[in-house]
Amino acid sequence: MSTEKKLIAPFAEEAAIPNNTITVVGVGQVGMACAISILGKSLVDELALVDVLEDKFKGEMMDLQHESLFLQTPKIYSPDCIIIVVSNPVDILTYVTWKLSGLPKHCVIGSGCNLDSARFRYFMAEKLGIHPSSCHGWILGEHGDSSVAVWSGVNVAGVSLQELNPEMGTDNDPGSNPTLGSWCMEPASPSAYVSASVCVCVCVTIINK
Repeated sequence: MSTEKKLIAPFAEEAAIPNNTITVVGVGQVGMACAISILGKSLVDELALVDVLEDKFKGEMMDLQHESLFLQTPKIYSPDCIIIVVSNPVDILTYVTWKLSGLPKHCVIGSGCNLDSARFRYFMAEKLGIHPSSCHGWILGEHGDSSVAVWSGVNVAGVSLQELNPEMGTDNDPGSNPTLGSWCMEPASPSAYVSASVCVCVCVTIINK
């Protein structure tokens, strides 16, 4: 009899626990930031990692497994599960991922303009001197140059800013910032950590649906 069997003697069958699974596609800077954020929040029972670079994938996987000594972590491996794509061009890659994976549509999700909307709300809050949690606005469309701000939906604690300033979002707006769009779409620094936060936000929504 093995040492393991001598140490642990089962008296009843192990209860089946429903699993929540999240797949992180790519183990680069953004992907690993997402994985660590997910583990830190104990969102799931199973975390899946997928990458084409086998050596890097194994190294990152082992790193996370070693980290499990300090966290309440799930079992880490790479099966088919729900996939969230955050790499750019995110809309195209989300479609390609769905086609190649053969998974149902609801199992392949792109981060879309969530990151742009978060930046938009931040700059709005900075301009008005208000906490970002009170500022609401959305960037819609394909992530990138073709996305647009929905000015009619911009509000602070439910108060429509376009009703206060009908010229908002136009060239006639005296308070407009022509560089706002470029700031939202193309920040000065890489967005690994904020992208991870957006990814985790989507994961929380899925898990708590």
